[in-house]
Amino acid sequence: MWEQVQELGKRYGKVGVLLLFAAAAGLWVFRHPTDEKGQVVLPAAETDAAQPEAKKEEAPKTAVVDVKGAVAKPGVYEVAADARIRDVIALAGGLTDEADETKVNLAAKVRDEMMIYVPAKGEAAPASETTGAAPKDEAGSGPQVAINTATEEELMQLPGIGPAKAKAIIAYREEHGPFQRAEDLLNVTGIGEKTLEKLKPYLLVP
Repeated sequence: MWEQVQELGKRYGKVGVLLLFAAAAGLWVFRHPTDEKGQVVLPAAETDAAQPEAKKEEAPKTAVVDVKGAVAKPGVYEVAADARIRDVIALAGGLTDEADETKVNLAAKVRDEMMIYVPAKGEAAPASETTGAAPKDEAGSGPQVAINTATEEELMQLPGIGPAKAKAIIAYREEHGPFQRAEDLLNVTGIGEKTLEKLKPYLLVP
């Protein structure tokens, strides 16, 4: 190294050597900027420790579910994220005497924003999350039925709708035209406020 400096001194003189050193120092500083305190700031790749990875979002510890149908205390409940449907129904006061327990999968896991509907005996059970199957719509509220185009069989899959009410719905829309909103079902014979509330989560209307 010293021999190279001497050679440069002979070729360019002392001033030239000093200029070369100054240029090299300036280039190093340019590549390694300093902070407000004058300390060299090295790029992340040159630091001893890499930046820690961003922490993954923690899984929610609770889930909020809506319980409807044949339970003692229908309502919205907050439970542990790993709870089962049987746990939620217990919070809701348990099943009523009218409940059809055979149509509810009590062992299924709950999920946040889940709606659990417990049908009564003799009532058509919707293929909702109470069965343990994946929901058919993004909202997770169970099967959706297009009220203006559904057949009698499809309408009978709705909670509280039997053959007579299904026929009445079809007869009403044939006479008065398509339903414009869910509340129009109140004009159908046999459908009241309580039945409509059960139907709303499953209806597709314009």
